[in-house]
Parts: sequence; C-alpha cells; structure tokens
Amino acid sequence: MVFLIQNTQNRDAKAVHLKLDEIIRALEGARNRLVDLEALSDEELKKFEEEFARIRKRAEQAGQAADRLEQETDRLAQTRSAS
Repeated sequence: MVFLIQNTQNRDAKAVHLKLDEIIRALEGARNRLVDLEALSDEELKKFEEEFARIRKRAEQAGQAADRLEQETDRLAQTRSAS
C-alpha cells in the first residue's frame, strides 16, 4: 500500500514538473535553463536560490520605492486640489 501511494505521488510530481516545464518554455523571457532544475546538484540549486533571493530583494526595494512615489504623488495631488 505504501509503495502504491509513493508511486502515485512520484507520478503526480513528475506531471507537475512537466506542466511547469511547458509553462516556462511558453513564457517569453523565461529562462529555459530552469526547466530541469530537479536534475541539478545541491550546490547548483543553492546558487539559483541565492540568485532568486537577490531578485526578490531588488523587487521588494523597487516596490517600496514605487509605493513612496505613489504616496508622494497622492500627497501633491491633494495639496493642489486643496489650493
């Protein structure tokens, strides 16, 4: 019974990987080298993890800057409409 459950889980995981691979291939600008991540060594995966952490941090910083700009724009618009 355990073997059957594990086999089903492995099959489901493989299907999910294939679907994600197809999405990656279909997206313009996506990096095709990410398609077979499960075949990489732990060291190579760690490098990708660090790269994505840097990307996430830059995105958060850009989002915060955009939020500040939006708040300042709103403040200026309110000041002008009050005048």
